[in-house]
Amino acid sequence: MATEQTLIIVKPDGLIKSLTGNILSRLSETKLVIIGAKLVRVSEELAKEHYKHLKDKPFFDELLHYIMGDVHNTHRVLALVYQGEGAIGKVREIVGDTNPEKAHPVSIRGAYGRITTSGVFENVVHASSSPEDAEQEIKLWFSPFEVVGDIYPTRDVVLEKVKTKVWA
Repeated sequence: MATEQTLIIVKPDGLIKSLTGNILSRLSETKLVIIGAKLVRVSEELAKEHYKHLKDKPFFDELLHYIMGDVHNTHRVLALVYQGEGAIGKVREIVGDTNPEKAHPVSIRGAYGRITTSGVFENVVHASSSPEDAEQEIKLWFSPFEVVGDIYPTRDVVLEKVKTKVWA
């Protein structure tokens, strides 16, 4: 089995229900290593890019509002990068089916997810589905400096007139 990386996002419903500890405990069963972690306020731009493969689906706008935290009135997610042998398959087995009603009851989505009366899948977490998706998603959510280790090729660039916030 090859060493892989995978992106996991604890979605707003997972955070609002205080499930982060439970989810991390379940993910620890994989014996994978966390190499990146951060809280993110999901912008509309980030949400659209993350879900661009679903842009033609009728539920696309609902999905954006869900991941951005509008549905649960908490505008944050926990983004994680896990690494290890067979990481994608191990994580996907523990998180379960995207549809919480089809997910095995002991999976994360089976135990904590639900489908709302309006039909929104509150499935608590996102997990990369392939090595290609994982690479694209990790590069979207994390910069090289936010991940421990050199997992993908990088290059040096010189930035000029970059505006950023610093502590006052």
